[in-house]
Amino acid sequence: MDNTRRLKNYKPSQFKVPGSVYKQKFADASVMFINQLKHGTGKWRGMPFELIDWQERIIRDLFGIVEKKSECRQFRRAYIEVPKKNGKSELGAAIALLLLCADAEHGGEIYGCATDRAQASRIFDVAIHMIDQFPALKPYIKMSISQKRMTFKPLNSFYQVCSAEAYTKDGLNAHGIIFDELHAQPNRDLFDVMTAGSGLAREQPLLFMITTAGYDRHSICWEQHERAANILNGSVYDPTFYPVIYGADDDDDWTDPVVWKKANPSYGITIEEKGFAMEFADAQINITQENRFRRLNLNQWVRQENRWMPMDKWDLCNFHIDTKELEGRACYGGLDLSSTQDMTAFVLCFPPLDDDDKFIFLPFFWLPEDSLGTHIKNDRVRYDQWIADGFLETTPGAVINYKFVEKKIEELADIYEIREIGFDRWGAHLMRQNLEDSGFTMIRIGQGFGGLSNPTKELLRQVLENRIAHGGHPILRWNMENIVVSEDAAGGIKPDKKKVRERIDGAVAAVMALDRAVLQENNESAYNEQGMLVLDPTHPDGYYRG
Repeated sequence: MDNTRRLKNYKPSQFKVPGSVYKQKFADASVMFINQLKHGTGKWRGMPFELIDWQERIIRDLFGIVEKKSECRQFRRAYIEVPKKNGKSELGAAIALLLLCADAEHGGEIYGCATDRAQASRIFDVAIHMIDQFPALKPYIKMSISQKRMTFKPLNSFYQVCSAEAYTKDGLNAHGIIFDELHAQPNRDLFDVMTAGSGLAREQPLLFMITTAGYDRHSICWEQHERAANILNGSVYDPTFYPVIYGADDDDDWTDPVVWKKANPSYGITIEEKGFAMEFADAQINITQENRFRRLNLNQWVRQENRWMPMDKWDLCNFHIDTKELEGRACYGGLDLSSTQDMTAFVLCFPPLDDDDKFIFLPFFWLPEDSLGTHIKNDRVRYDQWIADGFLETTPGAVINYKFVEKKIEELADIYEIREIGFDRWGAHLMRQNLEDSGFTMIRIGQGFGGLSNPTKELLRQVLENRIAHGGHPILRWNMENIVVSEDAAGGIKPDKKKVRERIDGAVAAVMALDRAVLQENNESAYNEQGMLVLDPTHPDGYYRG
């Protein structure tokens, strides 16, 4: 029986270099081995693992393209980024078994890596099910389920599960590393430990990274994603790195079924169209799920895990602000003081003069001058351009000069009638005292659910009702896009700085400023008069007034 599936119109990878050749016999042997495996769970249990075209292309490229002289594989690292339910775990398990049993590597060390033991065990467990249904292979495998380890006795090679929560050793001599869901790695420690020794003693080691898109652009996964993307667009040359990225482009219409199919190479095969459409419908109804759908189902890198601020609605509030017309008007401030080396934000909120007017935000931001370069590098944001455009100021030195901020607030008070300033008490004792001595009314606003829940919900309500004017300030927009909220048992919400690495200082300052503006400009709280905004995924708008 010929178990070799021939991919129609297959052409070796565009990244095959002149010093390499495509050896069909190597590719065929790899495909034949995998085609003898069977699925182990669900409706697919017992069915042959027939590689889907995109999967077979990867196998033929990785195992068929070799260096002419040594016949060792050209590609030593593979980065495969694809949405969920496209068959990532099955492909990872098949490659792990291929490296373990059919790569002729005596004493081969194959490691399955992920964030925690449970995640790392997913591909391992898939591999176990495949072996259970492979009678010709099963007698040669020694299992240690408790240790999550299997050994192929003829080669004395093993496949071992590792996780970020339990890695222990340096000096590993890996022949194969399967990194599952790389985006979820909490840091780069496990990645560095696992890859440090790979390639030093092995002839053709393979690091196989397979993941969905993430949202942390400071992660090891983003680093590998960027390398893959740059190789694909031709700006980086690395003949040992094999890049595959399936997903929707940033400017694609995420509601278009054509884009769904483009982003998912197994669409209509392992992904049922009806079920996919249902997940899309949920994401449309519930704005907090849109980013999750775009990340997991369309493989787009998003700014936050669970979307809170609908940025299309925020952008509709880009009304022109004439600062001259605001002179002398009453307003309320929100002050979010950073740690000494981070961004500090101060936002003025001007309440509406009548029913046709809007809440107007006027934001101000500061960074320490001496650490500007570090912030540009670490945050990957063009702070220097924002300075040139007048949206950001620097204070002298390596830390925030609070005197500089105080002086700016005092200058603003000469132009506008600042009635109150809401502030976070953290690190603000001296500054609060100085501003009070200068005649300002300072109101401490707790940063827990009690202090921030109502004004956070009010901000969303005003945005959805197009009652905010922000003038398109780019830093404030960036901060709003970065917001992730936490929710307590009573339904209270608050911006959570611990859940996001990008800055949200301006958003928090805006929430505090709006809080003072709403409470003080109404004899009775606007929260009671107009009703609170309640997020509800079953409601047509995704929210209702409670």
